[in-house]
Amino acid sequence: MADEKQIVLIVEDDLDVADMLNAYFRVQGYEVLTVNWGEDAIKTAEHTLPDLIILDIRLPDIDGYEVAAHFRSNRRTAGVPIIFLTEKRQRDDRLRGLELGADDYITKPFDIQELRLRVRNSLRRTTQGPLSNPTTNLSDGPIVDERLKELLERGAQDWAILVISLRHLETFRERYGFVASDDVLRAISVMVANSVREKGSMEDFLGHLSNTDFVIVTRPAHVEALREHLHSRLEQSIEYFYPVKDREGGTQTAERLDIRLGLLMGDQMDGLTALDELKTELVRQIA
Repeated sequence: MADEKQIVLIVEDDLDVADMLNAYFRVQGYEVLTVNWGEDAIKTAEHTLPDLIILDIRLPDIDGYEVAAHFRSNRRTAGVPIIFLTEKRQRDDRLRGLELGADDYITKPFDIQELRLRVRNSLRRTTQGPLSNPTTNLSDGPIVDERLKELLERGAQDWAILVISLRHLETFRERYGFVASDDVLRAISVMVANSVREKGSMEDFLGHLSNTDFVIVTRPAHVEALREHLHSRLEQSIEYFYPVKDREGGTQTAERLDIRLGLLMGDQMDGLTALDELKTELVRQIA
């Protein structure tokens, strides 16, 4: 509903600071949840999904970096904006926070008005929805939805949709870290974009169906060559994302990176009238 309050989760072990932030943001019109421990933050977010998290790095049980890593690896909380609140000022600390996907970073002592503006801006960006994926810079969210809606409204007979799904990236991230997993996602996006340029046409559209699923809208005349090119390039590249010792023949992980391709031709879209129906059918192609 339009009058529902946005929820801010404050994770701060200094009780005076926590109480001050709680009172201040309630006056600003937010619903505020306050916890003092990292584990409590994780449990609270599982029960009530916040719209934004203000997260102290120095906590009594697990540090804020670990809490942020949990939020980013969990599908439910992966997109919730995080503002780190900390006494740490060193560049490495800031970089580590940004590496974990923090949306902003403010050090103590802080200007409460500045923090208010940062909270407002982060929530505004989230409400508007992302136009591009922050890791790959490919179209995302509303832009992709708009392109798919056009197919439904104008008829899709002259189009085909390819879906490329990168599997088990979360397992890879847990083993090798956020930087390595983001490098994989960027590399895959570059290979997909290059394939579209080489085998597609200027009319083709490329974007994200989800963070690890890519969607290509192309002409039926190009789709088979494009699919074969993608399959060949991506399958050949997967093993090289692993350290030498962990490639085939070395240390194995239970769920290795994998690529799946799905194809939906225009005549298969007959009868689909809603965007959700089309997305469900696309996901089914790579299930």
